[in-house]
Amino acid sequence: MSTEEKSLHFIEQIIEENLAKGFPQNKLRFRFPPEPNGYLHIGHAKSICLNFGLGLKYNAPVNLRFDDTNPAKEEQEYVDAIKEDLQWLGFQWDKELYASDYFQQLHDWAILLIKKGKAYIDSQSSEAMAEQKGTPSQPGVDSPFRNRSVEENLALFEGMKNGDFVEGTHVLRAKIDMTSSNMLMRDPIMYRILHKEHHRTGDDWCIYPMYDYTHGESDYLEQISHSICTLEFVMHRELYDWFLDQIYDENLVRPHQYEFARLNLNYTVMSKRKLLQLVQENFVSGWDDPRMPTISGLRRRGYTAASIRKFCENIGVAKRENIIDYSLLEFCLRDDLNKKAPRVMAVLDPVKVVISNYPEGKEEWLEAENNQEDESAGFRKVPFSKEFYIEREDFLEVAPAKFFRLSIGNEVRLKNAYIIKGESVVKDAAGNITEIHVTYDEDSRSGSGTEASKRKVAGTLHWVSVKHAVEAEVRLYDRLFIDEAPDSHKEKSFLDFINPNSLLTVKGYVEPSLQTAVSGDKFQFQRLGYFNVDKDSTTSKLVFNKTVGLKDAWEEKGKKDSNSINNALKDINKYFKVNTREERIAIRTAIGETLAGISNYSLLQNSFKKNINNNKSSLLFANLILKYAPLKVSDYDKEELQKLLNMSLRSESTFVRSRAVLNLTHLEFDLDFKNSFREEILKLEANPPKNASEREKEFIEYFLK
Repeated sequence: MSTEEKSLHFIEQIIEENLAKGFPQNKLRFRFPPEPNGYLHIGHAKSICLNFGLGLKYNAPVNLRFDDTNPAKEEQEYVDAIKEDLQWLGFQWDKELYASDYFQQLHDWAILLIKKGKAYIDSQSSEAMAEQKGTPSQPGVDSPFRNRSVEENLALFEGMKNGDFVEGTHVLRAKIDMTSSNMLMRDPIMYRILHKEHHRTGDDWCIYPMYDYTHGESDYLEQISHSICTLEFVMHRELYDWFLDQIYDENLVRPHQYEFARLNLNYTVMSKRKLLQLVQENFVSGWDDPRMPTISGLRRRGYTAASIRKFCENIGVAKRENIIDYSLLEFCLRDDLNKKAPRVMAVLDPVKVVISNYPEGKEEWLEAENNQEDESAGFRKVPFSKEFYIEREDFLEVAPAKFFRLSIGNEVRLKNAYIIKGESVVKDAAGNITEIHVTYDEDSRSGSGTEASKRKVAGTLHWVSVKHAVEAEVRLYDRLFIDEAPDSHKEKSFLDFINPNSLLTVKGYVEPSLQTAVSGDKFQFQRLGYFNVDKDSTTSKLVFNKTVGLKDAWEEKGKKDSNSINNALKDINKYFKVNTREERIAIRTAIGETLAGISNYSLLQNSFKKNINNNKSSLLFANLILKYAPLKVSDYDKEELQKLLNMSLRSESTFVRSRAVLNLTHLEFDLDFKNSFREEILKLEANPPKNASEREKEFIEYFLK
């Protein structure tokens, strides 16, 4: 096998094998089949890039087919949004088609199946059908209506079609095998009654086909050669093939279904239902809120189509599910924007600086490079004057040794301008700094070629001239969820992990070159990150969205939190070695402060579980997580709590036993749970271990009271 062939993903390998065995290349045809019941998200982008990428690779047409079989959830708004997203991503479909185009043909094939004795009308309730369908380990039983006559089935189906029955009274089921090991083959529903208006067919139909029946037959009608789905459809393939078997003409292309692993991204949710909930319950402003993982949300935030395509290329196409780190998506974006985005200056938390020795009324226009990564980007002019803004965090009156920004007595360079030195400050009545007074070195202008201009100073600051500054609203977006797996925790809603700081709005100042910026324009605010002009922006009010920072703050925070956990665990070992109670209190307090500052639910839960073992340091640490971490008692698994506290009460260490008793005494456990440990604690009271401390005995006595 050649190197090129080895680099093919498994679906490309399948196609290559098909072609090698004689399948005509001009018969290759793919499709992207979204349901128009929500906006597309980043997970769909993987499927889009896969299907359209195959079309480009093999010069084969790709259909856009809307699987619009559920009028209760589908809207024209979603159709329009999906088309816009596809075109923005850079793809163009061959034919725009709809499953509703095939309603008549699907109906006619359903009649054919009834006449062949392979479909019947079931009049049971949905609850009764679910019960008689059995379980994965127990076969189903036949419906009492399974052997209705062909004539009765045809008459009832016609009545369903004509609107003679209310919803839920009848369904059309395929007659397959109620004992099949694949539960999807146990007489699946083909049609149900829905008295809902369809976004395309209006009220022409009162019955609508189910997805499993529609999908393969639509592929067949369109002569799709390779029907590519995500892994959750593996069990559906047998049913896909069964429906095709009933109508297949060997002179036509028979579609085949192949499954790949869908995209799972941490720190977000991919369920359309949950995304809709975020919209409907006003956690976000809409489907295109820049915090949403929707393609429209990413576009509004400032993501580029190229970065999303690159991301999909990097994660590849595989058969195994895995979770992709959000940081990879942001890396692809930074890499793209770094090459394209013009550099500009903006100040988001301003404090005014006055150059005391700069001439009154003087104004200079200094040359600034637009993008050092792009030689063709050229230069622009930025105005400089006696007063300008810098970021408040870029100044300290008294600076520590490694503070390389402005402070009293120290020098910094202003980007594209001069070297300045901090001299004094002006404060308001509350002691807040309102002005910083500096002096400048007149000969140090950047690019002037003087000796002073070549002088090295520790730091370089961005700035904006007060006189020329353009006020702007800047929306500082962050991840919508604070947990890496917000919808994976039992007994917890994904909404419990909403990041309260996912949007902060500030008033900032930008350089005047941005006055004419329009919606969609992208910039690097130097030293701050990448920003995008929002659609809310007007000529009289600029609005910018923070797209992504220059560095991965979340990865840094994640590493910091993990390191904090590991360091705290090391400190636990010292707890058992120090000699005085004061020293132990100091260690415990420091560990408590560390744990209280960690908001990553998954990290805390994993650390808690990991430390439920017979090691005394681990047991004490798990008890301290229980005591200090910002989680409720109800957030922990009850069996794990039971195991931890039982092991702790039987520990060799008086410190571990004492902490367990204290936790049981003071934390909000329910009474029955607390009392389940009473017998164990009575044993400790009756027969105290030799190393039992007086404080442990006091804690036990207090608990038993």
